[in-house]
Amino acid sequence: MMKLIVGSKGSGKTKTMVDMINSATKTTAGNVVVIEKGMQLTYNIDHKARLVDLADYKISGYEMLYGFVAGVLAGNYDITELFVDGMIRVGGDDLEALGKTLDAIAAIAGDSTEVVVTISAEESALPESVKKYL
Repeated sequence: MMKLIVGSKGSGKTKTMVDMINSATKTTAGNVVVIEKGMQLTYNIDHKARLVDLADYKISGYEMLYGFVAGVLAGNYDITELFVDGMIRVGGDDLEALGKTLDAIAAIAGDSTEVVVTISAEESALPESVKKYL
């Protein structure tokens, strides 16, 4: 299942995600993984969540991000929640490519892993391929 948190910069997307992460660590029977670029959430999220910094792995672009997420999911079948903060910062401004990447991640996550992504953009600017996950 894929969920999006959408809004302009400074609209509280990351705060909403942090609340979701901390709630998930208290209720899940599986593992919670948080993927972000830069370790900005280190002190905001529960220590039970696994925080991964994309900068450590030199990830840039949507194709590399998809491959990284696929590897994370393949390496741990116990992931019940996966959070990706700032997807456009990593992948770029090509919103059609964003939609294709969301489709690909949703397909590999299936029904067993809930994927939550923050996107810094106005909802009205998003193509239908992205809006369908709102």
